[in-house]
Amino acid sequence: MPTVLSPHNPRIERVRDLRTPRVRRERGRFAFEGPTLLAEAQRSGIAIEELYGTDTALGAHAALVAELEAAGTPVFAVPDRTLARLSDLETPPGLLAVGITPAGDLATILERPGAVLLLAGINDPGNAGTLLRSAEAFGAAGVLFGRGGVDPFAPKVVRAAMGSLFRLPVAVVEAEELLLAAGAAGRPIIAAALDGEPLAGATLPPDAILAVGNERHGVGGFLPRWDRAVRIEQATVTESLNAAVAGSILLYAFSLGKGQK
Repeated sequence: MPTVLSPHNPRIERVRDLRTPRVRRERGRFAFEGPTLLAEAQRSGIAIEELYGTDTALGAHAALVAELEAAGTPVFAVPDRTLARLSDLETPPGLLAVGITPAGDLATILERPGAVLLLAGINDPGNAGTLLRSAEAFGAAGVLFGRGGVDPFAPKVVRAAMGSLFRLPVAVVEAEELLLAAGAAGRPIIAAALDGEPLAGATLPPDAILAVGNERHGVGGFLPRWDRAVRIEQATVTESLNAAVAGSILLYAFSLGKGQK
């Protein structure tokens, strides 16, 4: 049975504080909203520490709520206006969960077989979420987020990833830390760059770290150097491809066996 909380309960502000990256890092917690993501988190083994919901939403998703309660997750009923304060959406879905951030580190990801995706200075949460989905879809070993770019557990990234963030290991890395670890692991860094060799004719190792940068500064805005670069040839001269599109094409090429010893 959900516990009713007043709008002034200290828990409310603690949850609201999770909207900032610093607090998420310090506490090892993140918040996400809606029944779809909640169900995905459950299926993916994400530990749900708390659930907050309006009376309407808790009633509409009673079976899902009951499963969480049976597993020992505290469930709190809050007024609509209180949940709106916690949400970063204009129209909150009525359910907000606090999850324990999955453990992920650079060394563990580099030990996994397959290509690794590096988001080198990507700041747009929608692009980051799309790239997480593509990385999972095309069998990447994990995703690395360059320090200074978007936070992998920011609410907009979590929504855009549509559950992939719950299943794919991620880690935040510094540039020099990555370069040292990649060299030690024998993983070459392949950057997506306009001056690279054509992807269509490139023979690339399957264990590469695929680096995709933002559209303004490219990979060089984060990494000082890399081993090779490839470009995605276009039929017409246009602006550079959206980062999510470019990264997805690169991942797809590797999934088709483009990466070879």
